Amino acid sequence: MHDDDAWDSETAQSYDTPGSGMFAPAVLGPTVDRLAALAGNGPALEFAIGTGRVALPLLQRGIQVAGIEKSPAMIAQLRTKVDAAKLPVVLGDMATATIDGPYSLVFLVYNGLSNLLTQAEQVACFRNAARHLTPGGRFVIELWVPELPKLPPGQQAIVWRSDPGYIGLDTYDVPRQIVVSHHFRFGEGRQAHLLRTTHRFVWPAELDLMAQGAGFSLESRHADWAGSEFTAGSRSHVSVYRLSEGRPATP
Repeated sequence: MHDDDAWDSETAQSYDTPGSGMFAPAVLGPTVDRLAALAGNGPALEFAIGTGRVALPLLQRGIQVAGIEKSPAMIAQLRTKVDAAKLPVVLGDMATATIDGPYSLVFLVYNGLSNLLTQAEQVACFRNAARHLTPGGRFVIELWVPELPKLPPGQQAIVWRSDPGYIGLDTYDVPRQIVVSHHFRFGEGRQAHLLRTTHRFVWPAELDLMAQGAGFSLESRHADWAGSEFTAGSRSHVSVYRLSEGRPATP
């Protein structure tokens, strides 16, 4: 089960925000630095590669990169920047689709895992990462920490961001571990644009169990790409999982 409608042509064409938001140097720079260090000399595979926000800077550093992406519109936008010979991408679900490998690094950034809306699909994503990795390879996940402690008793919604022209609101279905993010964008007039995306939230401990079942062990966990300490107050985490040396890759 996926929220496919959110990643249409309209979203793909407005996804890139060069120099700001997730494309801001302060956000993107540490991400690329850390992934480049983890990839080393080996090729890297990005699940949910999107329009190439992270993959293209890695490619510019001389790292061989490939991708898996479920949205044809996002791939089409990526293809305006780089051709398939330089950055091959397979159209498909990151939980099941395969691409020729193996790789030393698989990565899934910016809350991408939460786009898989069932536990079974998220478990399958870990197994798919293991399928593409060399023994001892790494699977890196960037994911937000559920903000349930901030949810007032009897309420289902949290305003998680409020900026001029933008409000971000999350509504929670706690028993199903589902959150719907409502992104309101507006200007000076009465009109507003709403984008909704549906996610399955996951606690770090649940992720670790998924990883163990796929042959991974947790190598490190930090609050951000710069390596800040992960604490009870952290709003996100970057978790690096290492595949057992004795587990062969099966691309």
